Amino acid sequence: MVATSLDHAKQAVRTQVWDALTAADAVHDPSVHGRIPHFKGAEEAAARLAGLPAWQRAGVVKAVPDKAQLPVRARALKEGKIVYMAVPRLATPKPFYLLDPATLTVPPAEAAASRTAATIAPTVEVDALRPLDLIVLGSVAVHRDGARIGKGAGYSDIEFALLTEAGLVTPETIVVTTVHTLQVTDTPIPTTGHDVGVDLIVTPDETITCPNPHRPSGIDWSALTAEKIAAIPALTARQGT
Repeated sequence: MVATSLDHAKQAVRTQVWDALTAADAVHDPSVHGRIPHFKGAEEAAARLAGLPAWQRAGVVKAVPDKAQLPVRARALKEGKIVYMAVPRLATPKPFYLLDPATLTVPPAEAAASRTAATIAPTVEVDALRPLDLIVLGSVAVHRDGARIGKGAGYSDIEFALLTEAGLVTPETIVVTTVHTLQVTDTPIPTTGHDVGVDLIVTPDETITCPNPHRPSGIDWSALTAEKIAAIPALTARQGT
């Protein structure tokens, strides 16, 4: 696909944040460019999130597999919450790992690691998931109005759209991202109709409630290439219904 002016604007925000994190030595990665930042303070952000009522009410959590959110996933499992985590690139007919604390064969902190989950957790179809109380996203940058951007692959938005169409995301579902303070940008983030906004931004030092974040109502087929649809069995199946 040809990059649009909006794509260039998003990439400029990403680069700005990646450069700021690198300059501040705020990440664990040798190079943060092109990644969801594995930021220093991720454990503190997870602990802050765990103190919030939205977290404490949640029994079912869908979380990204990124290293920055590993402490969130581990804490969820330790507290007895069911965790769903996407299969890389949603590339299988059953595109989510099911991590159930009641059936884990390894400690929660170990099970929460994406590589371990891939070996011990069963995979489930979209329609087999339970309704989601909390969705945890990784971000490269996020604005206080709830607009966020990832690294540009678009999988979090596709997951959200699939889960929304399946009736698993409700108005009561809370969407949150944990980030370093430097990832909270004052630069407006350009968005499209399929971009998912967040209700809460949690840093090691602050909890930010976002006003009226955007939520797509379902899959925006016009934003997907034929190649992307063909590579994701759950999309192919839903397109045929």
